[in-house]
Amino acid sequence: MKSEVIVVTGASSGLGAATASLLAEAGHRVYGASRGSGGSLEGRSFKPLFMDVTRDDSVATAFASVLRAEERIDALVCCAGSGIAGSVEETSIEEARSQFETNYFGTLRTIKALLPHFRKAGGGRIVVLSSIAGRLGLPFQAFYSSSKFALEGLVEALRLEVGGMGIDVCLVEPGDHRTGFTKARRMVAAYLAAGEGSPYRGLHEGAIGQQERDEAAGKDPLEVARLVARLLGKKRTAVRYTVGPFIQRLAPLLRPLFPQRLFERIIGMIYHIS
Repeated sequence: MKSEVIVVTGASSGLGAATASLLAEAGHRVYGASRGSGGSLEGRSFKPLFMDVTRDDSVATAFASVLRAEERIDALVCCAGSGIAGSVEETSIEEARSQFETNYFGTLRTIKALLPHFRKAGGGRIVVLSSIAGRLGLPFQAFYSSSKFALEGLVEALRLEVGGMGIDVCLVEPGDHRTGFTKARRMVAAYLAAGEGSPYRGLHEGAIGQQERDEAAGKDPLEVARLVARLLGKKRTAVRYTVGPFIQRLAPLLRPLFPQRLFERIIGMIYHIS
């Protein structure tokens, strides 16, 4: 793969940081975008780029600065994301909207900003980080899962629209990896305010506790970074690629083979719901 200009969003930590670093070390000119200041990314192998994916003007300004410096962008890797935890009942509309604003609309905003450039250039590549939770709804992470489900539909449709223009788009669906995502996950306000009085207290603690243990025991983020690097080297990709612990990667494949109630019971047992 020749040296290319690549923008990676969500590059301040976790999977985004690992991906941006690996691609830069491979010889690409990588801009790692995040809402943090450039100083917070000092010492990284990639170039820091300020970008708030929830703001149209910030996204446009960031891409314009890269195009002024490089005169082209060859690929976009969408890693920016956040997580909230709470029951559907206790999550406010504002909290749910905030989850979608980063995970879904933030990704959509960056893609839309670059599509005209890719069309005029006759091609480009887009890798979108979804999640295995974008194929399976997880208890007490309904809005994280649904934001990732939305990305799955977006990419499936977008591939059909731009595939003939030389623009390749694909999804990467990670399972659990050891990142700062676990610590950064926010509990919804109503759950925190209710304390022991929350009707979901025991179920919430059991499910989120199991998810946190799985994340702590998860794979190295470099596994995701290496997959992204391989995909950027392909002329054409498939629609989705899973990466992570084997049993998690297997779950979406097994789901159609099980009766729905049985599958729900298995998920419930894993996360201490039943």
